[in-house]
Amino acid sequence: MEIATFALGCFWGVEARFRQVTGVISTRVGYTAGHTQEPNYKAVCTGTTGHAEAIEITFDPGIISYEGLLDIFWKIHNPTTLNRQGPDVGTQYRSAIFYHNEQQKNIALSSKQQLLDIEQYPSPIVTEITKASHFYPAEEYHQCYLEKKGLGNCH
Repeated sequence: MEIATFALGCFWGVEARFRQVTGVISTRVGYTAGHTQEPNYKAVCTGTTGHAEAIEITFDPGIISYEGLLDIFWKIHNPTTLNRQGPDVGTQYRSAIFYHNEQQKNIALSSKQQLLDIEQYPSPIVTEITKASHFYPAEEYHQCYLEKKGLGNCH
């Protein structure tokens, strides 16, 4: 099993989408890439912790590749809006790929460059690609939130 960590806006809808992917073994939503120890949802929403709302995906690379997860990542959010996804605004909603090893880093950089080369989007891609840091799981009520609420999506 391998782990992929992405940030692409509100983690509720993101988690619901990745949980549907064959080869994804488990997901958990949380906070990463900030400067505050043990952040919580209320603090992250202030935009002062530096953390992004993120998803940590455990996947079977024999079933779905890291490249396959990145294809989904690029398709299910707008990587050209800085610190924003839809109505959600703030640094916690930034677009980011947090790589766990050099292979993931190289694949992520290559996939971003390919999209830039073909001018996939009318605006520049602002997605950051950085080394994964400590992942703090979100509070339990955020885990599988839409599923628990019987909702299909956030908006």
